[in-house]
Amino acid sequence: MSQRRIVFVIFDGFQPLDLVGPHEVFQYAAGLGGDYTCEVVAPRAGGVRSSSGLLVHAGHAVADLDPGGVDTLVVAGGQGVDHAREDTALVGWIAGAAAGARRVASVCSGVFLLAAAGLLKGRRVTTHWSREGQLTREHPEIGTDCAPIFIRDGRIWTSAGVTAGMDLALALVEDDLGRDVAHAAARELVLFLRRPGSQAQFSVAMAARQPATDPVRAAVAAVHADPGARHSIADLAAHAGLSPRHLQRRFTGEMGVPPATYVERVRVEAAQRSLAEGDEPVEAIARRHGFATAETLRRTFHRRLGVAPSDYRARFRSTASP
Repeated sequence: MSQRRIVFVIFDGFQPLDLVGPHEVFQYAAGLGGDYTCEVVAPRAGGVRSSSGLLVHAGHAVADLDPGGVDTLVVAGGQGVDHAREDTALVGWIAGAAAGARRVASVCSGVFLLAAAGLLKGRRVTTHWSREGQLTREHPEIGTDCAPIFIRDGRIWTSAGVTAGMDLALALVEDDLGRDVAHAAARELVLFLRRPGSQAQFSVAMAARQPATDPVRAAVAAVHADPGARHSIADLAAHAGLSPRHLQRRFTGEMGVPPATYVERVRVEAAQRSLAEGDEPVEAIARRHGFATAETLRRTFHRRLGVAPSDYRARFRSTASP
């Protein structure tokens, strides 16, 4: 079997983890029997300085490397991407390499280079959350969705920033070689393998406001400690040491949503993980995460995510199952 050429594109000011993380995933997979060979290309060969100052050696310049024969093209992002996408030689090389590649991927703001190369019209893509507004304004022809950590749309794969590139690379390895090799690579790298692409760039805890006082902090901690426990306003008030009415007012003011809404968000997120990571029946997942019945879970999923729990599992199981 011929080797699969994985070609990484970098430029001055690229984010080093956008390269190093996915590169290490493919290299470990190659050591486990995967048929990968990794190359790095840049506007010029030799030292390329990353956004953090780390100097990385690019083995090839775009002017010297034939864009043909690339199996998987992976384009890094970083602070220098806005300047890089003005480099017509680089953008043209990406377009040429992508034309014949089996698949094309970007990490973080590398999606802007794919857009500049004309590869994303009509596609659904993601990028780092801080670049969502810019991508939407500059490329209305693209369906930008910065909720997931990575998205596959046909042969185009895009991911959020930094560590999400490793999740993307593991999904690519699994797509090629199966779960066992991807799991072994993740284990060697001490990574959490089963973070599905559907997972939000921010968990509920990160996306929400942070509690400003100890009573509300105690109530929030109780919800995250056991999403499936009883979390009525009376239960949460007991954790907070406040009256139910007082907690309702304080919680909503500090967190931006009422307690019941926050509890539901945390439970949905927990149920998403369970559906994506295991074989537990939907009914059992519903009960364990506080939804009482599968029907209640189904209605909540439809309202919040637009899909049924069974459809969610079917959609994301391929990159989320043990």
